Amino acid sequence: MRHEAAGVVQELAPGLRGMLAPNPGPMTHWGTNTFLIGDRELAIIDPGPDNPQHLAALLSAVDGAEVSHIIVTHAHLDHSPLAPRLAQLTGAPVLAFGDATAGQRPVMKMLVAEGLAGGGEGVDMHFSPDQAVSDGYRIDGNGWHLDVLHTPGHFAGHIALRWDDIVLTGDHVMDWSSSLVSPPDGNLSDFMATSRKLRLLEDTIFYPAHGGPISDPADRLDWLIKHREARETAILTALTNKPQNVPTLTRTVYTDLPEAMLPAAERNVFAHLIDLTERGMVSADPQLGLHAGYRLAR
Repeated sequence: MRHEAAGVVQELAPGLRGMLAPNPGPMTHWGTNTFLIGDRELAIIDPGPDNPQHLAALLSAVDGAEVSHIIVTHAHLDHSPLAPRLAQLTGAPVLAFGDATAGQRPVMKMLVAEGLAGGGEGVDMHFSPDQAVSDGYRIDGNGWHLDVLHTPGHFAGHIALRWDDIVLTGDHVMDWSSSLVSPPDGNLSDFMATSRKLRLLEDTIFYPAHGGPISDPADRLDWLIKHREARETAILTALTNKPQNVPTLTRTVYTDLPEAMLPAAERNVFAHLIDLTERGMVSADPQLGLHAGYRLAR
């Protein structure tokens, strides 16, 4: 999508429109991209934040058509909170992988039990869909259908939606930034597996939930995979000298990051450390956690 003003409908392809929500920021870029698929019967993807201005713009774009589905890629506060109000007004069911904790791996559940809270974009803990969908599920509408791809990594219950040769990628692949992977909501092992899964698709274009379209998905996914592999190498190199905690490692690895972005970077580093610990390459002292010390495994 182009950087248009919030609330302006953009024609992206026959049967596909987009609209920018008024929630710009360091984590959302220009704001959340809400997508509308179909003509007589519509699916609305990622309604966005519970914002009256955005709701009014969406209802204007619907313009009397039937809304048959409201689909949420994941339960972050910039994607899902408007869904219940939109469902109430249109009568359409809300579809998603599950609630805010659906699909969470045991290691993340353990960290939550020990007090780790989410970080970064904020989780919509009140979100619960009317219908849960899983990988491979087909959503049918009048003149269109969407194939659900379970794409965990940025969020355990994250999904992407494939429509012909177009994929709506949510927050997994973006053109302006590497996606945040923030435990316990994000999982780096899943992120890498999902990136490789998407790399096998032969699709023409990706439309992310933030930023512009990705016209060469394979190239962007190759970059994302190499970027994470390089970050892993940098962390392992830093740990060859001495054990370090997450804040120290973050400042060693992210040498030119603005101070305001360091908390998000710490979550990314912690995601790598969880992955490396589970693979037996790094050990935590006294135990795996955001405030532990880390050393290379012996």
